[in-house]
Amino acid sequence: MLEKVQKVIRAIVSTPDVRRRILFTAAMLGAFRFAAHIPAAGVDLQGLRSLFSSNQFLNLLDIFSGGSLANFSIMALGLNPYINSSIIFQLLGIVFPKIEEMQKEGGYAREKINQYTRLLTVPLAALQSLGILAILKQAGLVGVLGPLDIIYLIITMTAGTIVLMWMGELITEHGIGNGISLLIFAGIVGRLPVIFFQTSTGIQTAVNPLNYVILAGLTFAVIVAIVFTNEASRNITVQYAKRIRAGRVFGGESTHLPLRINQAGVIPIIFAVSLVLIPGMLGQFLGQTPNAQLADFARSLAATFQPTTVTYNLVYFVLVVGFTYFYTAVVFNPPKIAEDLRKSGGFIPGIRPGEPTVEYLNHISNRITLFGALFLGAIAVMPSVAQQITGINNLTIGGTGMLIVVSVVLETVKQVESMLVMRSYEGFLEK
Repeated sequence: MLEKVQKVIRAIVSTPDVRRRILFTAAMLGAFRFAAHIPAAGVDLQGLRSLFSSNQFLNLLDIFSGGSLANFSIMALGLNPYINSSIIFQLLGIVFPKIEEMQKEGGYAREKINQYTRLLTVPLAALQSLGILAILKQAGLVGVLGPLDIIYLIITMTAGTIVLMWMGELITEHGIGNGISLLIFAGIVGRLPVIFFQTSTGIQTAVNPLNYVILAGLTFAVIVAIVFTNEASRNITVQYAKRIRAGRVFGGESTHLPLRINQAGVIPIIFAVSLVLIPGMLGQFLGQTPNAQLADFARSLAATFQPTTVTYNLVYFVLVVGFTYFYTAVVFNPPKIAEDLRKSGGFIPGIRPGEPTVEYLNHISNRITLFGALFLGAIAVMPSVAQQITGINNLTIGGTGMLIVVSVVLETVKQVESMLVMRSYEGFLEK
C-alpha cells in the first residue's frame, strides 16, 4: 500500500500539468483560509465567539462558513448566497420550461445560467449581510453604527462572497476538482481542530467514557458507509449488434452502463442545509421586533428549528430526499442515453430500443436513487441521533460534514487519477 502511494506521489511530481494544478488549488485554499481570519470592523469578536459556542444553530452555520462567521471575517457569508442562488434557479427550472431547456443544454446555454446565478448572488449576499448585522445588533455585539458604517460592512461581506465564488471558479478551471465543493471542504476541515479542542475541553463528567468509544465506532462506520455508497453502482448490461463493413465484422461486444446509487453526490446535503437554516435565521432576526405577536412567533420558530429538535431533523431529512431525486433528474438523462445507444447500435438485452429503454432506465434510476436518498437523509440527521445515544452535546459537524469531506476527497482523487492516466497515454503516444 505504501509503495502504491509513493508511486502515485512520484507520478504527480513528475507530471508538470498535474503538479501545477495541485499547487494552484493549494494556493487558492490557503488564500481562502487566510482571508477567513481577516475580521471586518465594528464587532466584539470575543462576545461573538462566546455567542456561537453557546448556540448550536449559529455554531452549525459557522461550520459551513469555515469559521469565518465566528471570526466575522470579510468572507463571513461564505458561499451560502451562491448556493441559495443555485437552488433558486434549479427550482425555477421546474416552473419555467425555457430555463429547464437551458439547464439540460450545454455550452452557451449553461454558461448563461451560471451568469444569472452569479448576478442573483449579489443581492442575496447583501440581504444576508443585513440579516446577520441585525442579529448581532440584537445580541449587543455591534455598537452604534451609522448608515455609512452599515453600507461599508454590507459591501465588504458581499464582496467577500463574490471573491470566494470567483476563487471557486478559478479552482474548477485551473485546479483540481470542483472549486465550490473544495472551498466548503476546506472550511469544514479548517474547523476540525477547533471542534476537537471544544470536545476535549468540554467533556461532560456525567457522560460514560464508553460513549466516546461508541462515538468513535459510529464515526468509523459512517465513513465506511459513505465510501461504500459513493462507490456502489448498478451495472446495466449493454449489447452491441454485429455489423459488417468492407468484409470486416464490427461490434458484437458486451459492456455495461454503470448507474451510481448516489448520482447527486453532496449537492442535496448542501442545498438542504442552506434551506433548513433559513427559518432559524428568520426567527433570530425577527425575535426582537416591536410587534409582540410577530416576536413571539419568531422566537417560537427559532426554537422549533434548532438542530436538536424533531421538526428540524424531519424537515432536513425530507429536503435531502427531495433534492436527491430532483438533482438526479437534472444530471441523469435517460432519453439522451437511449438515443445514444440506438445510434451506436447498442441495446439492453430484453428491452426494445427507444421509449421502452427510457422507461427501463427511469425505473432502475428511481429504485437505486431511493436507497441513495434515504442514506443521505440518515447521514444528515445522524448528529441528533448520536447525541441521544451518547449524551455528548457538542457534535455539530456530524454526518453532513463527514459526507462532504469524504465525497470531495474521493472525487478529487478520481480526477487526479484520470489526469495521470491521460498523461500516461499521451506519453505513450508520443513515444
